[in-house]
Amino acid sequence: MPASISLSNLSWSTPDGRTLFTDLSLQFGPVRTGLVGRNGTGKTTLLKLIGGALSPARGAVQAEARIAMLRQSVQPAPGETIAALFDAEAALALLRRAEAGAASAEELAEADWTLEARMAAGLAELGLAVPPETPLAELSGGERTRAMLAALVFSEPDFLLLDEPTNNLDARGREAVRQLLHRWRGGAIVVSHDRALLEEMDAIVELTSLGAARYGGNWSQYRAQKQTELEAAEHDLAAAEKRLTEIGRKTQEVREKQAQRDAHGRAKKAKGGTPRILLGAMKDNAEKTGGENARAAERRKTDAYEDAAKAREKVEVLQPFSVTLAPTGLHAGRKVLEAEGLSGGYDAARPVIRDFSLTVTGPERIAITGPNGAGKTTLLKLLTGELTPQAGEPRLHVDHAVLDQQVSLIDRKLSVAENFRRLNGHASETACRAALARFRFRAEAALQGADSLSGGEMLRAGLACVLGGERPPPLLLLDEPTNHLDMESIGILEAGLAAYDGALIAVSHDAAFLEAVGIERRVEI
Repeated sequence: MPASISLSNLSWSTPDGRTLFTDLSLQFGPVRTGLVGRNGTGKTTLLKLIGGALSPARGAVQAEARIAMLRQSVQPAPGETIAALFDAEAALALLRRAEAGAASAEELAEADWTLEARMAAGLAELGLAVPPETPLAELSGGERTRAMLAALVFSEPDFLLLDEPTNNLDARGREAVRQLLHRWRGGAIVVSHDRALLEEMDAIVELTSLGAARYGGNWSQYRAQKQTELEAAEHDLAAAEKRLTEIGRKTQEVREKQAQRDAHGRAKKAKGGTPRILLGAMKDNAEKTGGENARAAERRKTDAYEDAAKAREKVEVLQPFSVTLAPTGLHAGRKVLEAEGLSGGYDAARPVIRDFSLTVTGPERIAITGPNGAGKTTLLKLLTGELTPQAGEPRLHVDHAVLDQQVSLIDRKLSVAENFRRLNGHASETACRAALARFRFRAEAALQGADSLSGGEMLRAGLACVLGGERPPPLLLLDEPTNHLDMESIGILEAGLAAYDGALIAVSHDAAFLEAVGIERRVEI
């Protein structure tokens, strides 16, 4: 019988009472399924429910499968080694005793002589060549993630549950995980915003506040189906608005005809010759008919308004974000940034950046690439003067802004609108509200405190404050901006940068993002 996971009428609420999903029913077969949706819709919670780390408030999870789940953001225990991930510490200790000639005959009979080679092969598939006794604390976060993935696959489960497996991985690590999923022939449920990884999926499940919807195929096929949904919604909206216009026209015609009949009746009454009792009956009948027609017209108009509102809301949900920005005024030949022989870092004895040179002219779009630990974030801080270099001197010839993963330019103690005015001192209240509305902070949303924003909302607020003013800075520097963002937020970021006409320097391992924002040059460190 093929491996399967069934969710029946599953319900779950957060400790503060917010409902994530109600009566959710889903089936997962032995295929690779990408789980997508806005941050906060419960994707990680759903994985924990499937994996048994949480128990549902109502409903059931039935798994006819052996499940292995990737741990996220777990600090290794003191002394914990790679062998522990493979549950192979005792078996490896036996091999070491055998190698030293200290194992008994009974132990030698139990020894797995292929174990170490199989572990090494599993690690190599994820791009790691380290001994099994290596302490996890000596590995980078990305290396630990790859070691955990290798151990999961080694255990030969029927289903892999992966929660953002490529977060914080460099390009090499991301490609290793993508290749793993490409080769995987069991079941997998993968929460991810990595579009290259989602291209390896056989199906996409989109989780929303309304439930879950399944789409066949990979990410590109899912997007094509969403585009078809958008076109259908736009067609429905056009039809609803046409109907609303037609009802308005007919209602006006009815009013005009009734007014003509009323005028005709008054004229006839003025002439006389019609018995008073008959005139009264005619008046009552006309009023009754007119009232019924008015009520029917009002009902039709209300129904048409509701249909149009529903269709408009659906289009707004499906419609990709777009924005128009003021020009930066940066000319093609203007020198933006110069750095020659730049060296520095946090440890004067071991500068992570050595003899780095870069010149940016005009609205160039440059990606800073390199493996984890190469010093990409340090380089941005040296270029902007946040860190003092040990050698060389960066020269910035234009105003600039930095958007890092934490969007640290936003003051959490202030509202979104207050942050905009703080960073755009000459903007009027009208200009402030208009700019924020372009980034979907309308009315009361502009007054909410920054400390209440989600990660995606925080980045959107940062974009609005930096790019929404009457003169955006000619240079924008980004440090891993798509980490921990959902797909909608990444789309908003890409749309904002598409409308930006200044120079861009981006540190990112997200190949799809770099392509979407039009990177022209890559500088590897």
